[in-house]
Amino acid sequence: MTSLEHSYRHCQHVASKQAKNFYYSFYALPKEKRDAMCAIYAFFRYCDDLSDHASSVEVARVNLRRWRAVLDEAYAGGTATAVAHSALEVTARAMLPAFADTVRRYQIPKDYFADLISGAEMDLDKTRYATFDELYRYCYRVASCVGLTVIHVFGFTDEKAKQYAEWCGIAFQLTNILRDVREDAQMGRIYLPLEDLNRFGVTEEQILKCQPPPAFVDLMKFESDRAHDYYDKAHPLLSLIHADSRATLVALMEIYRGLLKKIEHHEFDVFSGRISLPTWKKLLIAAKSLLNR
Repeated sequence: MTSLEHSYRHCQHVASKQAKNFYYSFYALPKEKRDAMCAIYAFFRYCDDLSDHASSVEVARVNLRRWRAVLDEAYAGGTATAVAHSALEVTARAMLPAFADTVRRYQIPKDYFADLISGAEMDLDKTRYATFDELYRYCYRVASCVGLTVIHVFGFTDEKAKQYAEWCGIAFQLTNILRDVREDAQMGRIYLPLEDLNRFGVTEEQILKCQPPPAFVDLMKFESDRAHDYYDKAHPLLSLIHADSRATLVALMEIYRGLLKKIEHHEFDVFSGRISLPTWKKLLIAAKSLLNR
């Protein structure tokens, strides 16, 4: 087995163990595209881990700066030899050949990955968002950039696909934010725009203490409606990507929108426990999308 094959195998392992919502949808893709999605996911996953699991903000900042060097090396056709930090070097050596092969094969612009690293850096310093416009910028970096990379793997011919992919990422990230209000509060973070908290009479302290007032339901309904609007705006993307990738995008949209609907079904009680779709439900959605393509 070549080093490239080893690298793709490593990325597949990372995706199968950690991708959760994403991985179930990968089954519907042709093998070459499925491998590419795993390589992209591995890059994103390591970026998140370098930020979330660092021993301090300064260590995380250094890690992300070095991860930019890994990105530079991938686009220069390297094999991670320039990475000096030992843990990063092991990680980069494992995934870089597959990642470099993927971005070259599908001609994915480097800026999308650079913006995602910038999004991870935002989490190191920013714990509040005054307006939705501010939050949109964050969501673009950590989620829309993912969508913009994967449509290059899916294949598209109409440039309008980029705008729809951006909106799809916004919808996904808003769903994640609604699901994770409690977990984020426990880390001192509030992603719900402060202008919306003020509009509905919900205070930061109530969220940080996980003691939401009755008006919290109205606030969450407002944000949920906003997410649904972005799902609707992103829907035309389905007709603009290549047919062999459509089932995967359908599955992804159904899984994430299904999660949003489950949050609504629980009347936005996100403080009692983490709301998620069971594995069997995700597999069923993926299977149906494959059968109906």
